[in-house]
Amino acid sequence: MTKIAIIVGSTRPGRIGRPVAEWVHKVAAKRTEAEYEIVDLAEQGLPLYDEQIPAAVGQYAGEHTKRWAGIVAGYDGFLVITPEYNHAPPAALKNAFDFVHAEWANKAVGFVGYGAVGAARAVEQLRLVATELSVASVAAQVTLLIPGDFPNYPEFAPQEFREAELERVLNQLESWSKALATVRQ
Repeated sequence: MTKIAIIVGSTRPGRIGRPVAEWVHKVAAKRTEAEYEIVDLAEQGLPLYDEQIPAAVGQYAGEHTKRWAGIVAGYDGFLVITPEYNHAPPAALKNAFDFVHAEWANKAVGFVGYGAVGAARAVEQLRLVATELSVASVAAQVTLLIPGDFPNYPEFAPQEFREAELERVLNQLESWSKALATVRQ
């Protein structure tokens, strides 16, 4: 069975990414072609990138890095839930991508962004990071807007059409994740 991690990309207190991830998981859990699990970066305990040897070499020293490498390696694809801070993804999310290298390769990634512009700029930056790590970024994405999808901020209440957008992302993510499994073999 294809395994896809729903990565909660914000670790700050008061974040609204966890309710978004839970909504994504609720929708994804109805599907039969893949198994989805929430991976919350706030629970991973990753410090600011602290490995002495670059991740591309694959010689991880820290126990937290080895644990994170095992988590990333255990999935066929990723659905990243990200806000946008100052036109960029959260530092904790970029940091999580930087910690390991080969474990990301030849897998697929999709994005659900939220914020004033649906995290569109943050997602564009993350697509560049994914490309460098040999992660295939699917075209569809969900861009949740504070005025429309968080009408009583910080309460999350996605507009009805958002589920159809999410289904497009999940369809692409499952297809690409399955296709890339043959590359990894």
